[in-house]
Amino acid sequence: MSKRLAGTLIQKTSPVEREKSQSLSTSEMEKVLDILDTSYDIHPMGELTSGQPYRVLVACVLSLRTQDTVSIPASKRLFMLADTPEAIIKLEAEQIERTIFPTGFYKNKSRDILIFTKQILDDFGGQVPNTMEELLTLKGVGRKTANLVLGLGFHLPAICVDIHVHRICNRLGYLITKDPEATEMALRDKLPAPYWLIINRAMVLHGQQTCRPIGPKCDICPVKSYCRQVDVKPRVPKKA
Repeated sequence: MSKRLAGTLIQKTSPVEREKSQSLSTSEMEKVLDILDTSYDIHPMGELTSGQPYRVLVACVLSLRTQDTVSIPASKRLFMLADTPEAIIKLEAEQIERTIFPTGFYKNKSRDILIFTKQILDDFGGQVPNTMEELLTLKGVGRKTANLVLGLGFHLPAICVDIHVHRICNRLGYLITKDPEATEMALRDKLPAPYWLIINRAMVLHGQQTCRPIGPKCDICPVKSYCRQVDVKPRVPKKA
């Protein structure tokens, strides 16, 4: 077959057909998540919060726009002072600010913690609500935080999508989405419910340690045989 004819045949293949043939199947995605879930240590957020919804909520707010290496120690310091709505509300804003510094936007986070804590006490009898609709009424709480509280705090079916989950799902070729919220909705449609609580913990550490935004370590990736490497420029490993 001539190169010209071969080229003609390739051009007749529609973008949709090429996308379908290259995409990661759900069965493959399940295998990817099974592998990732056993490839890394438990995320420190899980150990820190221990299934306590209020701790999950506070720790998640502190983690926004802040690296775990800063937000986790800040959460630990705050929880040593107080880790319930009744105890937190007795703290002064300045005391919380000093304790959680240097998390990003620590003044705003201190204010938000006191506001949503009062909401929890006044509107929900001191108990963190366990529905998406009610959680989204709390100051400073978005879908990512709400899903983490539902999943990690209440062990309810929820898909917490942060930038790592969004990036990796698209790099794998499982989804084609523009932002984390679109990724969450797409995963709800495609991913079987038993994997909803796994995907965040499986992908966050993978995204931090291996599938990094720049220079991903594709050469040592535990799921490289499944990854379609969509729009990926792998790092060049240093020679020994």
